[in-house]
Amino acid sequence: MDNHDEVKAFLSSRRARITPEQAGLQSYNRNRRVAGLRRSEVADLAGVSVEYYAQLERGNLAGASDSVLDALARALRLDEAEQQHLADLARAAGPPTHPRRKPPAQQIRPSVARTLELMTEIPAFVNNGRLDVLAANPLAQALYAPMFDDPRRPANHARFAFLNPRAREFWRDWDRIASDTVAMMRTEAGRDPYDKALTDLVGELCTRSEDFRTRWAAHDVRLHRTGTKQFHHPVVGDLDLNFESLQVTADPGLAMTLLSAPAGSAGDDALRMLASWAATRQTGASVTPPRT
Repeated sequence: MDNHDEVKAFLSSRRARITPEQAGLQSYNRNRRVAGLRRSEVADLAGVSVEYYAQLERGNLAGASDSVLDALARALRLDEAEQQHLADLARAAGPPTHPRRKPPAQQIRPSVARTLELMTEIPAFVNNGRLDVLAANPLAQALYAPMFDDPRRPANHARFAFLNPRAREFWRDWDRIASDTVAMMRTEAGRDPYDKALTDLVGELCTRSEDFRTRWAAHDVRLHRTGTKQFHHPVVGDLDLNFESLQVTADPGLAMTLLSAPAGSAGDDALRMLASWAATRQTGASVTPPRT
């Protein structure tokens, strides 16, 4: 992905979404044609010259200092994810500190695989920044059964969300999941713009899904750390599950996601039912799905 184009699109899109009122500008022409801020207004708010800000927005972040990036973040009212994305774009714009090499295939270490195996009461899986699922315990495979039913490997959350028609029924909040998925991929693209596999995946999804293409063009980014997911499982029905996404610090770029429900809740009961169904799937025994 071209870094200059990414920087230009990100900065201009953040500028366009902020009104003068939101920026605290008291004096401006209320008959202006531009809804968002002008370049000159961002430059004033950031304390840099208009010429320098124009250079930055044209995509040239190389050499921008931390203080300049912080000033831009304040002027553009960037949240934590957006600030991190801007820093990633600036780092990618600079000269490489070492020769770029093809990244090694991401694999799950035996101790991490064993940890997943020992988690028997909650769904747990590990994915990379492209949202490939590299490992999942049986309960996670049962929970995400519609995704794992696709024989293509590795299973991929984005490909499932946008290319599999079952996704809109599986996710009760599909629209939010779709936006979060794209925002996470955009965040990863900022971290590693030279990931060919990610570029290929984005190209595939842009070509095959208008929903993805529209969201990708928005240049939104998001940190995916904790929250709630709303499922409609084909066997156990509706589940509202809390999730925690934890970085596998020894393996940069990998994250482990754990899902759970409060004790005694309907989601907790559904997880127990799902565990029973998962066990029967593993043994090959027949089971009558409970009514949903």
